[in-house]
Amino acid sequence: MKKRIHSRETEAAAKALIKERGVTIEDIAEIVYEMQYPYVDELSMDDCVESVEAVLTKREIQHAVLVGVELDKLAEQGKLSEPLQSIVETDEGLFGVDETIALGAVFGYGSIAVTTFGHLDKQKFGIIQKLDTKVGESVHTFLDDLIASIAANASSRLAHRLRDREEALDKEEREKRDKEERIG
Repeated sequence: MKKRIHSRETEAAAKALIKERGVTIEDIAEIVYEMQYPYVDELSMDDCVESVEAVLTKREIQHAVLVGVELDKLAEQGKLSEPLQSIVETDEGLFGVDETIALGAVFGYGSIAVTTFGHLDKQKFGIIQKLDTKVGESVHTFLDDLIASIAANASSRLAHRLRDREEALDKEEREKRDKEERIG
């Protein structure tokens, strides 16, 4: 019988790979902040970091990171078969598998995540721009899109959570007003 891998292991492995590739949780949170601050008055970096951390607990994201980063690393080592080696190594413009994997990991967070991913894929904010720019022997064909996916998911998650928080406060205020009217 094959060993069943606990999600704590895949989460730790995904986080370790992201860090190994030079990306911090804070780098991703900065993108989330950039995406959300125009819509949220009291947004904090702590909110953004918490949302990134929560997204990284999802198996779909963890698996996408494990597969994508592994392919990037194999391309750096020249271990992929041709023509895939050249396609991944050069981040061929018509190669869409990297975006497909990242986009597949976005669908669990709704339409906001999908549109935000598309925006990030085109605009290349923050660390995404750095990863997308080929420097030296590093290959980040998959990683730049995966980071965009994580940031898009965290942005969507945060937008929904903040709206829920606002609505809860609105409900409390209505209930307080109703209670005062009944008493007074």
